[in-house]
Amino acid sequence: MKQGGDKQGKYAMTRRAFLKAAGGGIMVLFSWGALPAQERRPAQELPEDFNAFLLINADGKVSCFTGKIEMGQGIITSLAQMCAEELRVSFESVKMVMGETDLCPYDMGTFGSRSTRFFGPPLRQAAAEAKAVLFELASARLRVPPSGLDVEDGVIFDRKDRTRQVTYGQIAKGKKIERRLVSTPSLRQPTDFSIIGKPHMRSDGPAKVTGEAKYAADVRLPGMLYAAILRPPAHGAHLESLDASAVSGMTDVRLIRDGDLVATLAPQPDVAFVALSRIKARFDTPPGGPDPSTIYSHLLKSASEAETVGEAGDLPRGEGQAAHKFEASYFNAYVAHATIETHAALVSIEKGRVNVWASTQRPFGVKDEVAEALGVPSRQVHVVTPFLGGGFGGKSFNRQAVEAARLAKLTGRPVQVARSREEEFFFDTFRPAAVVKIRSGISAAGELTFWEYDVYFAGPRGAEQFYAVANHRETSHGSPFSAGKAHPFATGPWRAPGNNTNTFARESHIDTMAAQLRMDPLEFRLKNLRDPRMAAVLSAAAERFGWMSAPAPAGRGVGLACAVDAGTYVAAMAQVDVDRATGRASVKRVVCAQDMGICVNPEGARMQMEGCITMGLGYALAEEVGFNGGQILEKNFDTYRIPRFSWVPSIETVLVDNRDLAPQGGGEPPIVCMGALVANAIFDATGARVTSLPMTPARVRAATGGR
Repeated sequence: MKQGGDKQGKYAMTRRAFLKAAGGGIMVLFSWGALPAQERRPAQELPEDFNAFLLINADGKVSCFTGKIEMGQGIITSLAQMCAEELRVSFESVKMVMGETDLCPYDMGTFGSRSTRFFGPPLRQAAAEAKAVLFELASARLRVPPSGLDVEDGVIFDRKDRTRQVTYGQIAKGKKIERRLVSTPSLRQPTDFSIIGKPHMRSDGPAKVTGEAKYAADVRLPGMLYAAILRPPAHGAHLESLDASAVSGMTDVRLIRDGDLVATLAPQPDVAFVALSRIKARFDTPPGGPDPSTIYSHLLKSASEAETVGEAGDLPRGEGQAAHKFEASYFNAYVAHATIETHAALVSIEKGRVNVWASTQRPFGVKDEVAEALGVPSRQVHVVTPFLGGGFGGKSFNRQAVEAARLAKLTGRPVQVARSREEEFFFDTFRPAAVVKIRSGISAAGELTFWEYDVYFAGPRGAEQFYAVANHRETSHGSPFSAGKAHPFATGPWRAPGNNTNTFARESHIDTMAAQLRMDPLEFRLKNLRDPRMAAVLSAAAERFGWMSAPAPAGRGVGLACAVDAGTYVAAMAQVDVDRATGRASVKRVVCAQDMGICVNPEGARMQMEGCITMGLGYALAEEVGFNGGQILEKNFDTYRIPRFSWVPSIETVLVDNRDLAPQGGGEPPIVCMGALVANAIFDATGARVTSLPMTPARVRAATGGR
């Protein structure tokens, strides 16, 4: 389905209109079944017949509907592979319709590496049921029992006489049949796969390379207005006075003030922003708050609620068995999502129908939030989600869509809100600053005897212990997604939320213990593992890397880290050079191995691994939000440093084959290793342990003493 356009009518399409335009077909319904509760909408909000849909069109093409969205992670390709595999049609014949609320089944949102794990199984089941329905209809038409039929590329044929055949399109032509099967058909087995597991280039690649792909800020409607919105100088500031007299004489400029919303609107975006600059506004000054030098003590004082993540054995007993004891704290700063595309939304209201084009990871969330803001029933709001230019969890909140909707209602015109880069930094829901405290012990033989782990404000993801230690407790303190008492501004999910922090702390600490025993860090990990999957992933990484056993620090600048995220096991090894005079660390080579169960699209998986490694260099080495209380000091990329092309090392990826396990998450796991991976390599190179992220040249130089 086209992702952008210049006429509203192309997008204001009901399900009935879509089916009519499709020329008829077989609509196959399937139940979501026993999906995890957190993946389903609350029962009271569900329509009576909540189903995901596959439409077999008259021309044999397949429309596949999903509430998931495409933001660069590649599910537009891998979900189509899963659908095509079960239907036994070509990959090219499946077209994804994504994140359009009038056409797609409800979905909580696209996050947590959940699309393949949680939407994939019911999608495959729907495709299998569609195929079974088509076989029943073909059986009647060809007068051959279903067991005597086979299918290839959407052509059903008599196994004894292939000339007797009928296509999916011929069966579906002019028909719309809604039916359920008496029994549930089985899914294809990995040994039979012809599309799943085969590398496919991204189906959205050509559109994005040529510039044809449309994003929310690219959508144009007749008569639309661009909005520039007055923003406070700091979080917590409130508007005290406003003088907009200088705007009153400007041609084609409208001034809107509606409670806390003050905006200038014009047919051209630059005119709207010039008008906004002429407004004189005075805000109160919020009281001072924490800054980078005080934030960690502030967080420790603010933490109250606690959650036990994992616990076994008896900590005092394990401590008594320890020949060596360790205690350390680890820290990470606030980090921005820094997506290429800033938040944008366009809203048009016509005859009571609200049409929204939004850059969002939660299209159904937009639907509900806009309906609430406008005081209309949710059914009157239609959301289209074009491609996203990155999300990483940061486009889970939809302020821009609500603002555009309010302004569209007040002006009676379509209104677009597209944030500037400064606004994007200001309203970002940052990865929270966090603290991890670890106490641990090992026996003289190098076996873990106890592990006491407390994480503050990063969250529990990745805090679970996968090393073999009989006496352990992991506790999470404070919500990572909050604003107010703990954080001076909003925080939220950031690619693999929590696990970056937890893996940095755990794997740094593991290396510290190995160094105390003068044991090779890989040998120490394998000695304290009982999980064969993790051992296999570590061994695969070591083989590709050419790991040479030696205790750290060995002066070589090599490091490793391993983790579990979204059901995927990952291990990485790196070569890092450290300039002792400047403290600058340069990552030269990274080898990453992962076991993600059945890999639907190996090409897409490798892309995600490479992207995670590159993005992870940012939080490991440079990314840090400057702030003073509620004031955000970052305005653009001149001060907020994300990875440059010159930073990117040689990257080698290893996919560990595991066809005995269903597909696991692939959009996030490798990124969680990057902080610890680089820290451990810096330690091996210099003998200095850096315990704060990011590991800037100043922090590395301070740790090494410039030696």
